[in-house]
Amino acid sequence: MNLIDVLFALEFIWPWAPLMIPLPLLMLYKRKLDKPEIRAPIVPLYETAHQLGIAQEIQPDGSRRWKSIALFIAWILLCIAASRPTYIGEQVDVPLSGRDLMLAIDISPSMKEVDMELQGQQATRLDVVKQVVSDFVEQRAGDRIGLILFGSQPYVQSPLSFDTVTVNTLLQEAYLGMAGQATAIGDAIALGVKRLRQRPEQSRVLVLLSDGANTAGEIPPEKAAQLAQQEKIKIYTVGIGADEMLKRSFFGARKVNPSADLDEAMLQQIADLSGGQYFRARSSEELEQIYGLINALEPVEQETRSYRPSKALYYWFVGIALLLYLFIILAEQILMRMNELGLRAQRGET
Repeated sequence: MNLIDVLFALEFIWPWAPLMIPLPLLMLYKRKLDKPEIRAPIVPLYETAHQLGIAQEIQPDGSRRWKSIALFIAWILLCIAASRPTYIGEQVDVPLSGRDLMLAIDISPSMKEVDMELQGQQATRLDVVKQVVSDFVEQRAGDRIGLILFGSQPYVQSPLSFDTVTVNTLLQEAYLGMAGQATAIGDAIALGVKRLRQRPEQSRVLVLLSDGANTAGEIPPEKAAQLAQQEKIKIYTVGIGADEMLKRSFFGARKVNPSADLDEAMLQQIADLSGGQYFRARSSEELEQIYGLINALEPVEQETRSYRPSKALYYWFVGIALLLYLFIILAEQILMRMNELGLRAQRGET
């Protein structure tokens, strides 16, 4: 931003304060008008006293002139400060109300299965999820996004927040097995319900992704889904994993089902109980389509409030004025000291 843009972005709370700037000039003019004209004979008393060493030199006209100019500049700065100049920043849009969207992602060791492709290369399920979900989160600007990672037990990796950048960063830092070796789907749903129920009842959504069955935890998934239904929280469930892949061994290659442990019936029941939908992702392309569909089913609310941040600048003008006053005082002291030294030199004093 250049200087012209900054000047146009300035506002003054008391714009009439600079009208006081001419006051010192008016007072000086009035003093000259009121000064009586007295005619008196010129007596060379100063020259005689100066020669005798009993008179001190007065400040020259040049010294008085710079002092008057400095004082007037300080007065101008104080008048500008009194007008309360304020810098008005660029417009910022803040969402008034967005959806509360909690993402629950399975990071159990089974997510290390390499049965999907990412950008033409074989990749683990977790790597594909990170890529697809990251793109999904970036499109949800205006929503409060939270992240739950679960294995043997769930935990909140990121609370509900408008900060999608931080959510994405924490998602990329997730690694396999960091939450345990099993899969607690019911506990993950319950934790999501606990976090979402604290939010205002608007549009609360939980998106759960898993590649297995509920093998740990204290709360059955069906019971957790009923709790979500009571709190009016919609759950979208996503089952991930290919239906078949080639396993090579010493005896040759054979087709296997890497998603044999996926409990689709349970995920379907969870979605039905909460009023959501169940989706099946067998490839990275299907996973992208699923999150694109969820994005369309739960559109971002666009209602926002705009404001322009302001920053007061008056203290800069007050500070510069005070520095000028201090400079004047210091300069006067220096000139007085120099005059005293000059008089002593004339008298022959040391």
